[in-house]
Amino acid sequence: MSAATTRSRTPDRLCAEAVDLARAAAEEAAAPGVVGEHAGLVSEGDRVVTHFFECKEPGYRGWRWAATVARASRAKIVTLDEVVLLPGPDALLAPEWVPWSERLRPGDLGPGDLLPTDQEDLRLEPGYSGEEEPPPSSVVSAEMAELAEAEDADVTPGTPAAQPTTPSRGSIAAVAEELGMRRARVLSRYGLHVAADRWEESFGPKTAMAQAAPATCMTCGFLNPIGGSLGQAFGICANEFSPADGRVVSLAYGCGGHSEAAVMPKPPQPALPVIDETRVDPFPLRPARDSGSVPDTSDEATAELGHS
Repeated sequence: MSAATTRSRTPDRLCAEAVDLARAAAEEAAAPGVVGEHAGLVSEGDRVVTHFFECKEPGYRGWRWAATVARASRAKIVTLDEVVLLPGPDALLAPEWVPWSERLRPGDLGPGDLLPTDQEDLRLEPGYSGEEEPPPSSVVSAEMAELAEAEDADVTPGTPAAQPTTPSRGSIAAVAEELGMRRARVLSRYGLHVAADRWEESFGPKTAMAQAAPATCMTCGFLNPIGGSLGQAFGICANEFSPADGRVVSLAYGCGGHSEAAVMPKPPQPALPVIDETRVDPFPLRPARDSGSVPDTSDEATAELGHS
């Protein structure tokens, strides 16, 4: 029989009257002056009643002290069951707990923080790590044996039948590692699309900066291209004065720091001075006595210039 069917609708009279016992128990469990007025009672079952008292503790608005009392069958003595602090209908509660993986937002990762990746992360898919490589003692398939014979016949002395047919351990993994492919997991198509949508939302053509830009990043000299399939739509900004410096930007993004937005003209260069040393201009050392007369440019004045 469930608890709902055994609970009595009518509170036990003796348990309902044991308000002082319930208050004393609540005051003993709480700090002095925290237990307030009696806020009602509820029947928890046969001869079991819970009394509620207001909580005056700062920060616990709407909470109630709940003291449960009970008595045995045919007994006239009421005893204490338990005392707890419970939230009321309008209690101030903390937000519902959310796992850290759902609370994490871009930019929350700081220096020294470690972010574990879920094994079933949809943004990743298995890559080649060399784990499926056959051991040295394994038997190679007929096709591999024919390829090994055809490849080694010209470089290794001996008949093809005498050539080894087991693969060299680590050869495939070494090539994969050299090509940058030897990773446990790589980006899936879903992971690529999610990253592209996120980057395009931050530095894409629909942003206010791109709408007011004179040109797109595709024609900017500060755009550093990236490899892979994402390189067809994104690049890295290398303009220190751009708001997207060091960020992955869409080729359709743009800003006022475009390399060809406003080419500054070169400052004017003055002409070089012309020095003519093929002629001598006479210049008098002393002005003429008559201020209104023409300066003396005779041979005598020229001679004086030469003797000086």
